[in-house]
Amino acid sequence: MKDNRNNQSTNSGGILYIVGTPIGNLEDITLRALRILKEVDCIAAEDTRTARKLLGRYEIKTPTISYYDAAERQKSRRLVARLNSGESIALISEAGMPGISDPGYRIVAEAISAGIPVVPIPGPSASLAALVVSGLATDRFIFEGFLPRTLSALKKKFFLLRDEERTIIFYESPRRLLVTLGAVRDVLGERNVVVARELTKIFEEVIRGTAGEVIDQLSGREIKGEIVLLMEGRQEKPSWDHISVAEQIESVINDLGITRMEAIKLVASLRGVSKSEIYREYHQE
Repeated sequence: MKDNRNNQSTNSGGILYIVGTPIGNLEDITLRALRILKEVDCIAAEDTRTARKLLGRYEIKTPTISYYDAAERQKSRRLVARLNSGESIALISEAGMPGISDPGYRIVAEAISAGIPVVPIPGPSASLAALVVSGLATDRFIFEGFLPRTLSALKKKFFLLRDEERTIIFYESPRRLLVTLGAVRDVLGERNVVVARELTKIFEEVIRGTAGEVIDQLSGREIKGEIVLLMEGRQEKPSWDHISVAEQIESVINDLGITRMEAIKLVASLRGVSKSEIYREYHQE
């Protein structure tokens, strides 16, 4: 098939298109994406059931095959073979841009190695949609993807990000959201955060505030849907008024499994004071 790709050179094989699809509202798809999905020989979809809803809405009858995480290595080789034979393939994820915390990286890398043109068809991204409505700084940001599942690993993650000055974007499960926000507060103090839920869908919601304020807003609610969590970069020393030195040290020991002296050193680093000051305050309480 042919496509206007700014005069990129083509080989005798096919083309791999990385196609962005809606993250919720099915109207959020480009005219070019619709054309490509109709014209390619095959659509490789992370979830063929979700794909059928989109394709049915726009009367696209292109054959689909599944392309998901567990089978990515095996399916990539097969798809590259088809591309080499001259077929063109569109890769779509369950929602948004393929490869962003979704399958896609492997087939893109293998296609490039095989000399096959890889063409992006830009579209929605939950992380960027959340960023632009967050109210946090958008000029400099980082994307950290999905957060660790265990509390100790979660707190270690936030500790490593304690001095990051850019806005930080995560994906999180609604079931773990309150625990994650609690970990933010325990490790980073009352940092400003934003919870963007169900973006572009019927129950779209954006909640802004400090970690504690957002916890208060969400406590007692049943939290559902896709969650993007954004965190303000470090602006100044965090406030630790909500927890004493002794409580924080004991929490760090329990969560990270480290010695008391290691915990004292870590808490001193978090609070921006000397280790001796934390040691003295700890033994006075």
